[in-house]
Amino acid sequence: MPPAKRKSRVYNPDKTRTAVLVQFGNVAKAVGTLTPEQLAGPTRLGEWTVRELAAHITMATSAVARGLAAAGPGTAQLAPQDWPMTSAPYARDIATYVTGLAADNDLATLYAEAGQSLERALADHPADALVANRTGNMTLADYLPTRTVELIVHTDDLNDAVPGLDIPYDRQALAACTRILADALATKAPGASTEVRIPPFAVVQCVEGPRHTRGTPPNVVETDPLTWIRLATGRTTWSAAVEDALVSASGERADLAGLLPIMA
Repeated sequence: MPPAKRKSRVYNPDKTRTAVLVQFGNVAKAVGTLTPEQLAGPTRLGEWTVRELAAHITMATSAVARGLAAAGPGTAQLAPQDWPMTSAPYARDIATYVTGLAADNDLATLYAEAGQSLERALADHPADALVANRTGNMTLADYLPTRTVELIVHTDDLNDAVPGLDIPYDRQALAACTRILADALATKAPGASTEVRIPPFAVVQCVEGPRHTRGTPPNVVETDPLTWIRLATGRTTWSAAVEDALVSASGERADLAGLLPIMA
């Protein structure tokens, strides 16, 4: 019998709105301190410089207002756990757009405009408002958690690229990001033979095989939130994380190497 379709996690709209605003503010404050030399430095994202990475974050944040404005009548078609697996086909187009955005605009202006548009959009629209997304409409309540993924993942990219920058991670934003990517794994590999634990934010069951019902599961993976986020987005590999003792994995079905990354 095929596994039942996974029920979508419900995110508290008020807490998520606050988390997105706080994390965007954390990033904006840090980017404002960067020197021209730091902005010209490399990142772990291919050919992108720190400046291009910073510009991309404003694009991802402004997507809330753009999506609300573009959504017509209809219904939600995409759930939060489905969203991470929809972005890959658009990576090249996004990269091209971001290169131009960074070259043609002042970062301070981009951040001011993105912050203002985000605040207005969140003040003017209810949680059930539709947001147009490339691969299907989402409700605002479901779309906002995807912005925590953009903000947390790229906060980590900035911290990696600029030693000592140390942008803080809002706890609620980190939690939502961790949960979306964990739920995406369970959607990608449905089943109940393996339990993936990412304390203190998420526990999911995944991978086809004998279903566990009582006691300690025979296949267990455990890691911390940032390691999980790096694994799920291809910032690190399964073998490197295991070798560095950042992941513990026990059981014959606990090797997730073939399922990662989820979002590239």
